[in-house]
Amino acid sequence: MKKLFFLLLCILSFHRLSAQENSEPDLRRFIGINSHLSYKMLENNQDIRKLDILLNEKRKGALDNSILIIGTSITALADYQKTNTESKFAYLMRHPTAANEIGMEVSEAVLHSFQLSVTGSVNNWLTMYAEILYDPEQSFGAGTITSLTRNQLQLRRGIIAFGDLNKFPLYGAIGKFDAPFGMMGSVNPFSNTSMWHAFAGLGYGALAGFTKWNLNASVMAIQGGAQFRGLNTPVGDSTNVPSKLNNFAADINYTFIIHDDYSLKLGGSYLYGSAYNQEFPVIHFGPGKSNNPAYTFYGVFSFRNILLMEGGYVTTVNVWPGTHNPNPPLDVFEASKVSSIDAGIKYTFNADGKIPISASAEFSKFISGPEGSPWQRQNQIIVGFSSEINKSVRFFTEYFRTVGYTPLNFISGGNLAPGKTHSDRDVNTFGIVLGGMVTL
Repeated sequence: MKKLFFLLLCILSFHRLSAQENSEPDLRRFIGINSHLSYKMLENNQDIRKLDILLNEKRKGALDNSILIIGTSITALADYQKTNTESKFAYLMRHPTAANEIGMEVSEAVLHSFQLSVTGSVNNWLTMYAEILYDPEQSFGAGTITSLTRNQLQLRRGIIAFGDLNKFPLYGAIGKFDAPFGMMGSVNPFSNTSMWHAFAGLGYGALAGFTKWNLNASVMAIQGGAQFRGLNTPVGDSTNVPSKLNNFAADINYTFIIHDDYSLKLGGSYLYGSAYNQEFPVIHFGPGKSNNPAYTFYGVFSFRNILLMEGGYVTTVNVWPGTHNPNPPLDVFEASKVSSIDAGIKYTFNADGKIPISASAEFSKFISGPEGSPWQRQNQIIVGFSSEINKSVRFFTEYFRTVGYTPLNFISGGNLAPGKTHSDRDVNTFGIVLGGMVTL
């Protein structure tokens, strides 16, 4: 009897140990890491159409059903900047205000941003994505980068996507994501373009799209009001209360396959309500009396993974009322349309090797006022070098130069004495950035 009891005890102990040993593999069947996917979804400047990336990666088989992909990315950098005007630094990868940068020279070694994402494919037709962002350098919170108001977490994007592009060319999405408007990406390894800062739109809404035969078309119904600044339509009696789905963006593009190695994408977009509808003085997230549409044309030429050239033009249909300051002596400048141009080129050495190295150059221009006005324009030139490791880590250095200082908030005045503005077309800033983005 004692021998039988001892045998049963041994069997039970063996089963318990086996269950403990198998618990870890069972967990891995439901939670995983896909660094390549997370890298594409979390990088913030080269391709911001994250819904397209998500569905295309699923079409290629990078997302298994019923597995939750956890991703994380951190960007740290050091930079040096110099300006010709006291406390005016126009480089837009951090908020350009005297609350953050003072004097004629500034330098920093900082954490630029941190992101955490979850991606899940429920079945062949249903996918979800959510991204949490920490970005004290570009946060709209008040104070300096060490203020608690700027050290907050936010849900940057949240998407429920519907569609199986392997079986059907139509797809849809609902949530908070980037509006399908223009080519807002960049060839730069780190910096966004002036066009992105001026016209890229993030908002709540619902999207329907079609992709087949190298043709892509999409339309997004967008919540009204000032949607995170980049999108704005008045709701009710000229309010910014987002209580109506009364804004939309539409995009269509076609890719010409010239040769197995060459391709040319041409596209155009329309936005019903851009950010540029506010009266004087212009205040971020403030309401406008009417909508101000915008449209854009863009193109991308690529040669395998070696050469990439891209460019675009975007403009509003109407003038931005707030760019007219009614107080002398600035009242001589009439209200102006808002436009932007962008052109960039990137060449990659050792593209098929373990550590490809890229060189890039890009010019972008934001035009917001008539000739000679303090808020006439802001130009940006970026020359960059970068290397990638395992398609999930990017180290980079950039030289930048900006001409003009036109912060959108109070761009034509209103926060200073009547007839005064903090904008200045003669400000010149240059600097250098070194940093890295590590994604897992």
